[in-house]
Formats: sequence, structure tokens, C-alpha cells
Amino acid sequence: MHTDIKRNFKHIRKFLFWSINKEFLIFLFFFILSASFWLSMTLDETYEKEIEVPIHIVNIPQNAIITTEMVDTVKATIRDKGFAFLTYMNSNRFRSINLNFSTYANQETGKGNVPLNDVQNILYQRLSGSSKITAIKPDNLFFYFNYGESKQVPVRLNGIFKPAESFYLSTIDINPQKVTVYAQKEVLDTITHIDTERLRIVDFRETITKQAKLKKTVGIKTVPNKVTLRLSPDILIEESIEVPIVAINTPSNKTVRTFPARVKVLFNVGAEMYKMINERQFKVVVDFLELSKNPSAKCTLRLQSAPSEARQARLEINQVDYVIEQNGETR
Repeated sequence: MHTDIKRNFKHIRKFLFWSINKEFLIFLFFFILSASFWLSMTLDETYEKEIEVPIHIVNIPQNAIITTEMVDTVKATIRDKGFAFLTYMNSNRFRSINLNFSTYANQETGKGNVPLNDVQNILYQRLSGSSKITAIKPDNLFFYFNYGESKQVPVRLNGIFKPAESFYLSTIDINPQKVTVYAQKEVLDTITHIDTERLRIVDFRETITKQAKLKKTVGIKTVPNKVTLRLSPDILIEESIEVPIVAINTPSNKTVRTFPARVKVLFNVGAEMYKMINERQFKVVVDFLELSKNPSAKCTLRLQSAPSEARQARLEINQVDYVIEQNGETR
């Protein structure tokens, strides 16, 4: 009896599993059927899709230099049914377009223009008959070239370079200081320098080394196209130095003596630069002609020259006592 019960249990379990599998297969069949119907409806609809296609100028002569590169990608908006786009996904129809240099290069102007119609025609040859191109970007395709005309010009910084408070920019090193520019001769004649792209480097206390790209100009190629900048700040300190007072425009038979004979000059200077400064780099004068025109008890001093490293140079006092000697006499 126990054996009969066990046998019946196996039959019941087999029946239940078969029923479940049957329902699952039926569900799976209708799911695949509905998915196929949905996919068919979706692919039959019309879509617009933007496709990117690489584009290159080829067969460039060895002695020709492209001074302004053409854009390397065109974006074409294509309208068609989903079935067509499904086909394009599994093909190389949007491989790179290669354009022959000699076909588009104008030797007189040094400029090459590629009509968008040419690009469009190439694309249509790769598309199915039902596809339509509704737009192409960019609007213009052009490149500039020459046959080696060049010259070297200095690099000029462009931007704002300001160290932190109480610091100043001690040295600026540009490497290389000059670059080679390629362009048409009439353009080369107008180029005196090449600017860096605009930079903003502020509030720095330590030496900064930075790569700076050179400003791009249509029709001009620079080699190299970037330089290395080294900006070295130095802390400002206030210092002073005593300088002799010198009389100028004095007749040969007269002498101007001042009291005191030396005066202190105050200035701000970088800590590293201070040791390079001496009194011979300053000149403090009193002008005899001014004394003759406007005699007074005191003469006015003027700081005539100072080294560029001495920032905000000024005299501690602007007037001193004086006497004018003549033939051994004093007045």
C-alpha cells in the first residue's frame, strides 16, 4: 500500500510540473510574438539621427604645410525609417571621408574650400535610397596652407600675473622665447609677435611652472604651439640707502654745496634683489638753474634715476640747506 501511495504521488507531481511548464511556454510564445510586433512597429517609424563622420585631407605634397587644419568631423542629420538605421549600425558606411588636397587647394590664395555638396554627395553614395540628409555641420569646410614661408617671432605673455600680497613678480622665463610661424607672405609681414592664450595666475607665493598654449589665429601655424612659463615671485621688503647729492647745470666757476651732502632714498625691493643694489645706481640732484630762477633758503632735491628693481623709490627729505661758492667766496 505504501508503494501505491508513492507511485500516485509521483504521477501527481509530474502532472503539476507539466502544467506549469505548459503555461510558461504559452506565456513565452505570446511574449515573443508581442515583442516582435512592437519591434516591427518601432522600426517602421521615421526617425532623424545625427551621425558623426571623420573627414581628412589626403595626398598633401611634402613641401606643403597646413597652417590651419580643417575640422576633422562633420555631423550629418539623416532621416529614414528605423530599419535603415538598424542596417547602418552593422556596416561601415560612416567610415572616414578622404578628400584630395589638389582638388580643393587654391594655389594663389593659399586656402582650400570644400563645398558641403561634395561631402553630401559622398554620403548619399553610402546611404540607402530611402535616406535623406536634412542638415550638415559645420557650415564651412576650409583649410590654409603654404609652401614653407616662415619666420621666427618672440612670444608675448597675455593675461594677469599677480603674486600674493607683499610679493612681486621677480622673473618671468618663457621657453622657448621665440617660435616659428608659418603663413602666407603678406600675413607674415604683419606678424611681430605671438601672444599666449589669455591666462590668469594670481595669489601665488612660490615659483610656478606652467604650460601655456599660444593664441590660435586662422591662417597661421606656430611651431611649437605651446611654451613653458616659469613665474618666480619674491617677497618685498622696505630698505633705504644713502646717496650723494649732485648739482647739475652749474657754471664752471661756481659750486653748489648742500647740507647735508647725502640724502637717504627709501624703496621697496625683493629680498633676493636687494644685495644687487648699490648707491651708484641712484642719482639725486639739485638744479642750479632752478636755484637761479627761484632763490630761497633751501633747495629742492629730485630723484633723477633709480634702478628698476627699487620699487616706489622716494626721498626721505625733499629740501636741504645749501650755499653757492664762487672764486673762493660763499653766498
